[in-house]
Amino acid sequence: MSLTRRYFLRSTAAAASVTALASPVFIRNAFAAEPILVGSLHDQSGTMAASGSPMVDSLKLGVEEVNAAGGLLGRPLKLVHYDTQSNIQLYSQYAQQLSVRDKVSVIVGGITSASREAIRPTFDRFRTLYVYNTLYEGGVCDRNMFITGTTPAQTVAKLVPYAMSKGGKKVYIIAADYNYGQITAKWMQKYVKENGGETLSVDFFPLDVTNFGPTISKIQAARPDLILSALVGGNHVAFYRQWAAAGMKDRIQIASTTFGLFNEPATLSAAESDGIIGTFGYFEELTTPASTAYVDKLKKLSRGIPYISELAAATYEGFNLWVEGVKKAKTIERLPVIEALETGIAFDGPSGKVVVDHKTHHVSRNTYLAVVKDRKWVVTETFPDAQPLDTAAVCDLVKNPNDNKQYEISL
Repeated sequence: MSLTRRYFLRSTAAAASVTALASPVFIRNAFAAEPILVGSLHDQSGTMAASGSPMVDSLKLGVEEVNAAGGLLGRPLKLVHYDTQSNIQLYSQYAQQLSVRDKVSVIVGGITSASREAIRPTFDRFRTLYVYNTLYEGGVCDRNMFITGTTPAQTVAKLVPYAMSKGGKKVYIIAADYNYGQITAKWMQKYVKENGGETLSVDFFPLDVTNFGPTISKIQAARPDLILSALVGGNHVAFYRQWAAAGMKDRIQIASTTFGLFNEPATLSAAESDGIIGTFGYFEELTTPASTAYVDKLKKLSRGIPYISELAAATYEGFNLWVEGVKKAKTIERLPVIEALETGIAFDGPSGKVVVDHKTHHVSRNTYLAVVKDRKWVVTETFPDAQPLDTAAVCDLVKNPNDNKQYEISL
């Protein structure tokens, strides 16, 4: 649709005032009404860019679909996006900018748990509704935000027993050295123990680590049956290459809560990745009509997108849950939208039916177990309507609506 002269001038002036560090994306529209602003904070450069870019594209798709259908409450949506460049300082800066200067109605963003916890207090302070769509360690309890990414009770609880049945009971855990990796490693140990296994060692690695030679030597000496990995980011892909180069890939089973978020199966050779087990809330290889339609539309919008993971699909679903909440509330005002979402708003997305849980502000959703074969995922099992039981054990926003913290769940 062509821009009116007024919107063209406004968009051009706004774009010209933005620095190279923050480039808002303005969605074209032909509506006379003032647009509703949707904020986006995602990494399109830096160590997390491979995950962040598909999330931004997925959000663009959702905005375009709403505008093509006539907008929301008779108004167009306009996406205001900032590239946070995998930099926590920029997350904090742009979070305040979106809330105070841009005055967006909702913010969709954050990838790592560190980035989420850096910006969440800002949105609470300025009363800007926040939607977080990344799989994470669980425990966040905040009425001002909604979370569509999977938690350990939805994925790790399914992954560990299956992987142990394929590998064995002696387990070595490797994970990223920040709160996601540290807490997920605790969940892994819990489920290993519950399934009759033994954790031999737990090793943590900063996100910039690329040399895993010493660790591989330690693993070889420990002689585990199974490696559980919660490594994160493009640099950590080096582990899988070095593991295969050491001749270990076919000797010890690997299962991961994160492998695939950076398109690792296609990035690595089949010899390096075949047989690795993963579990997520979404895989591009799902063949349901909703999934294939979503994949087709997103790849048409962004022809360079390498792989569509849970991160992108959950972003699309989180945005659309907010849209459904606004429709039910008949306003974009924060509290009425929160109250509408708390009624159990649902959206049939690419992963299946996603339903908001009032108690935790997380979602119940399908989760899937898959194995890499010939550089693609083969989905082997579906777990319908998986619940965020871990967070539900510590968070009850029905009884305590003013709760606002991340709990470390007692294991």
